[in-house]
Amino acid sequence: MCGITGFVGKGDEETIKRMTSTIAHRGPNDETFFHSGETHFGFRRLSIIDIEGGRQPVWNENKTVVAIFNGEIYNFESLRNELQAKGHTLISKSDTEVIVHLYEEEGENLFSKLNGMFAIALWDITTNKLLLARDRLGKKPLYYALVDNTLIFGSEPKALLAHPSIKKELDIESLNLYLEYEFVPSPRSIYKNIFKLEPGSYLTYKNQNLEIKSFWNLDFTKKTEQTEIENMKQLNSLIKEAVSIRLTSDVPLGVYLSGGLDSSIIAWYASKKSSKPLETFTVSFAESGFDESGYARTVANLLKTNHHEERLTATKALSYLEKAVEIFDEPLSDASILPNLFLAEWSKQHITVALGGDGGDELFLGYQNIQAHSLNRLYKKIPGFIRHDLIEPLVRKLPSNDAYFSFPFKSKRFIKGAGKNLNDFEQDLAWRGSFSNEDKKFLLSENFNTENIGAKELERHITDSKTQDFFERLTYLYLKQYLADDILVKVDRSSMAFGQEVRAPLLDYRIVEFAANLPTNLKFKNLKGKYLLKKIMRGRLPDEILDRPKKGFGVPIAEWLRGDLKPIADKYFSEAHLKTQGIFNHQYVRKLYADHLAKRADYRKELWTLLVFQLWYNRWIS
Repeated sequence: MCGITGFVGKGDEETIKRMTSTIAHRGPNDETFFHSGETHFGFRRLSIIDIEGGRQPVWNENKTVVAIFNGEIYNFESLRNELQAKGHTLISKSDTEVIVHLYEEEGENLFSKLNGMFAIALWDITTNKLLLARDRLGKKPLYYALVDNTLIFGSEPKALLAHPSIKKELDIESLNLYLEYEFVPSPRSIYKNIFKLEPGSYLTYKNQNLEIKSFWNLDFTKKTEQTEIENMKQLNSLIKEAVSIRLTSDVPLGVYLSGGLDSSIIAWYASKKSSKPLETFTVSFAESGFDESGYARTVANLLKTNHHEERLTATKALSYLEKAVEIFDEPLSDASILPNLFLAEWSKQHITVALGGDGGDELFLGYQNIQAHSLNRLYKKIPGFIRHDLIEPLVRKLPSNDAYFSFPFKSKRFIKGAGKNLNDFEQDLAWRGSFSNEDKKFLLSENFNTENIGAKELERHITDSKTQDFFERLTYLYLKQYLADDILVKVDRSSMAFGQEVRAPLLDYRIVEFAANLPTNLKFKNLKGKYLLKKIMRGRLPDEILDRPKKGFGVPIAEWLRGDLKPIADKYFSEAHLKTQGIFNHQYVRKLYADHLAKRADYRKELWTLLVFQLWYNRWIS
């Protein structure tokens, strides 16, 4: 696990040193460089495997291919054996070295041979060709820009911003997407001319020509013909193997245990494989509606883990705001970045590698939005005049409640999507996002509004999914957008801020491909998701873990905006600040804020999205 950066074109040794220093947190153990003509690589290392021998960059035998790499290749030992059998000489025991030799054998096809999470930069000296690649699901980040006939790349935008050819400019279309999605979906970034390499793709750059190709995509055409029992056995085997290969580490390892189903599953399999008590880590909250630590303790006691628990107070959580803005150099309106930063910093005192449960909701239809879509089909059968003239006005009048996913909050979010003339996927975005296309007409100043761009992004992925099945299309959207550009970004930045690596066994591509081709009724049944996951864990985990409602890593933002967050919000939502900035309609923002403070409405999502943008803009643009 590391940080990588570099460029081909304009720049010198001071440039690459400056770029590499910006991502020192990603690799506190080592710093190295490579230079050949106009090509410069910079590398920061977090030592996980082959601590003594795994330094980068790595070379092939005759030093015609060089590579740097961020991530882990879990099948590197089998690849290493195959390469040695073909006559290659490997001098280390690290996973990185297989990349350059595999390139000699496979050329650009090498990336499809790798099982892991990775961002790779490879320079072919013989052909003067640069290759950049990102893993199938996008677990590891990789940004790039082509300006002034120079290709610039890095693990985080801040590395690119340190290059003199890059200007810090806000991309207006990306701002519009952020306000709708609460993150900036790939391939865009919030910065003009800086892009994310999309998951499952690689970039080639030669003779100032840039080309992007895909090496993997989700395929829904290989439907399973197995019985339910056979599918249970296969899923059990896949998870067992995925967890097992991710336990390889030369440094201390543990499990993030939230108390939810997915992390409990990972802890169960890891504990069965571990020869000593597993280290598990949980964050608790004083606010009972947001606290899941009791469930985590139940699982920890069952598995006899060495369990660690720390309480996160509002004061402590908000102390991470400044750190979050520095680390998340794109705005990300996922409030759980605060407890994630706390969890990473605190657990790093004990472990350098953590296993997490990310992926289960996307693959096995576990999100509450899936339930909402099913309920919406019933809701639409109610005559329109009853829905629009009776039900929806009553729901809008429900008193605000700061509790996590309270009935008033869920009901108002539901009619926000269901009450409008939107297609299913636009409704889904309305439920999970902040500002609709209609909202932005009032929110944004005239020069900053780009209409319908969010819907266009949805349509692009729906077309790319190459399926007509609604749930498959929704799975594709979640994997390509929400997972890749919110969940995995949050986990990567939070952990790497403190030199920690997080691995996601449920996102082993073999599990992803298996889940994609299961029939829907083995994932979503009786208005509940994760059917097959729960089936294989019944009798292994307590029923209270298997049957409890879905609950995310929630944070009491609604309450904090009226309390600990209020001084910051007062500053950035002031008329003077908004007028000076010139991006937002100050009257509209002021009304949202006033209504929330007075509990006339619950605008926690909208206000947090705006506040995160303001903090980011203040640090990175203005």
